[in-house]
Amino acid sequence: MLYFARWKIAVITLVVIAGILTTLPNFFSAKTLESWPGFLPQSKMVLGLDLQGGAYLLYEIDKADYVQKRFRTLEGDIRSTLRDQPRIGYTGLGIQGESVQVRIRDLSQLADATTRLNELRSPLVNSVFGGQAVNEFDVNVSEDGLVRFTFSQQGLDQRMQSIVQQSIEVIRRRVDEIGTTEPSIQRQGSDRILVEAPGESDPQRLKDLVGQTAQLTFHMVDTSMSAQQALQGRPPAGTVVAMSTDDPPIPYLIAETPLLSGEDLVDAQVNFDQRSNEPVVSFRFNTAGARKFSVVTQQNVGKPFAIVLDNEVISAPVIREPITGGSGQISGNFTVEGANDLAVLLRAGALPAKLTVIEERSIGPGLGADSIEAGKLASLIGAAAVVIFMILAYGRFGVIADIALAVNVILIFGVLTTLQATLTLPGIAGIVLTIGMAVDANVLIYERIREEMRAGRSAISAIDAGFSRALGTILDANITTLIAALILFQLGSGPVKGFAVTLAVGIFTTVFSAFTFTRFLIAMWVRRARPTKLSL
Repeated sequence: MLYFARWKIAVITLVVIAGILTTLPNFFSAKTLESWPGFLPQSKMVLGLDLQGGAYLLYEIDKADYVQKRFRTLEGDIRSTLRDQPRIGYTGLGIQGESVQVRIRDLSQLADATTRLNELRSPLVNSVFGGQAVNEFDVNVSEDGLVRFTFSQQGLDQRMQSIVQQSIEVIRRRVDEIGTTEPSIQRQGSDRILVEAPGESDPQRLKDLVGQTAQLTFHMVDTSMSAQQALQGRPPAGTVVAMSTDDPPIPYLIAETPLLSGEDLVDAQVNFDQRSNEPVVSFRFNTAGARKFSVVTQQNVGKPFAIVLDNEVISAPVIREPITGGSGQISGNFTVEGANDLAVLLRAGALPAKLTVIEERSIGPGLGADSIEAGKLASLIGAAAVVIFMILAYGRFGVIADIALAVNVILIFGVLTTLQATLTLPGIAGIVLTIGMAVDANVLIYERIREEMRAGRSAISAIDAGFSRALGTILDANITTLIAALILFQLGSGPVKGFAVTLAVGIFTTVFSAFTFTRFLIAMWVRRARPTKLSL
């Protein structure tokens, strides 16, 4: 256990040096870091809302508003379906409470009407149940010709999941426009969205930004000149070059004036092609958009058109045939995840339902600075107490444990900085807890060494046996703590996750510093001093 091959010494040394280099930028200003050589790390740790101040907003999806909006769309779809040739007479079409109902006049046409209307149940791809289709609506047909549409529970739940996901995507794009560092936008429960913007002290500005409409537009792609030529020279009049969201970005030469805007798009969903069973994205326009889209596709068959969101091309499909029904389909070797991402981006042109602010607060930078100072003070007091105790209890070995403890803290900050994990006040508490846990491993090792010495072993043999026999206990203790940290991260939110992250990182660095690095330092001391007795 006390022998280290050269490659192991090199790895340990590199890990410690990397930890120091990645931690150093946190002690310098951004202006100073700009003068550093490019090969040195320059990223600083991201401070959470409670440490640097900012804005906190909690939104709730207005489910009733969405249901009424969806029912109005369904009402128009029912009207169009029954007016298709051969027309089916109906009466009483409208929204009644939590349903949309219509009465078929001629009962002899009820079977035909039922067949047509069943197509409006809107099957949704349910990712939770492995891609199994879930109908958005339940259709109830009575013998007297009354047809009633109501939301199915699974369909509504699936829609709400989609709405929250879409709203988060839209809000993230909008909050990014502020230039806020690492905004936190996450789901809270089934119908709430938490927005935290560190460094933003004006919640009203954040609310106004979230309330703006994202720019979703449809443009024809100009094929008279390649986009590369347009970039190198001058694009034709009335055209602009837009970059795609691909990595690396692909340039497109598009018409400057949009054909349609996101205001004309009412929905986009993932479906499966009936012939190839491949995932595709289906989209639907409102009545005015459907008319415009029909004219455009009739005049531009075989030509590509670009779907642009916030001045970036997210897709550029080719118009294969005139689309006169107000809806279309985008295909192109999609995976289910890729098709779902495209559908989210298409829908992100406008918020799908009304968002209501149910909680807002502003945390000033002064309060965050106070939290940082309090965290520093607690960390210094805790570290000083641990350092003094280890020296008094174990002498020279206590000094080695304290050196390993300092390396442990450096590695924690280095890992958090590299991962750009957000450090919160509970995260500082996790670091303080890790300090105590780190020396706990050293205490186990040293007490085991004492026991081996009492049993009559030589100094070197006692050290070797102490490390070997304490390893299992150290791993068991840290694995159980890691399980708790993973559960906290999975089930917790906000500050709880911050605590879980620092605790989990601290567990890994503790095993390295308290066992591997401490053993390395003691091995180096043993090789030089060759002790026959231990003052432990």
